[in-house]
Amino acid sequence: MGTLYVVAGVGHFVVAHAFESIVPSYLPAHHALVLVSGVAEVAGGLGVLAGRRYPSLGRAAAWGIVLLLLVVWPANIWMIQHPELYPRVPLWVSWLRVPLQAPQRVRALRYTSARPAPLAEDWPPREPSRRRRSVGRFVGDGLV
Repeated sequence: MGTLYVVAGVGHFVVAHAFESIVPSYLPAHHALVLVSGVAEVAGGLGVLAGRRYPSLGRAAAWGIVLLLLVVWPANIWMIQHPELYPRVPLWVSWLRVPLQAPQRVRALRYTSARPAPLAEDWPPREPSRRRRSVGRFVGDGLV
């Protein structure tokens, strides 16, 4: 998941004009909003990737991604409401973007409480310590 958000975030800088076109017109500073959301995506993706080593950072980054997905939701709705602004995008593609964000949010939410996968240096896993339970001494039973 982290790599996806890093790549998407970098896209905000490479093809900023494409992202600016879907920012609703009632919002100011389209270019700045695209750049800020790009930074947020890259940071969230890197945070999730670092979550294997730093679990609390990974969980915080996943919460950031959940928040980011909610904040950019109006852009998807805007595209559906104003298909004339996007003649090169079929309307069904705009409609498809809306339900596809739900699984992205669910996946990000799973990362907010997920335990990180073991790192290569943690392999093989150590045996849990086995403490002997004291059975006690019973006179005449032969138990020690």
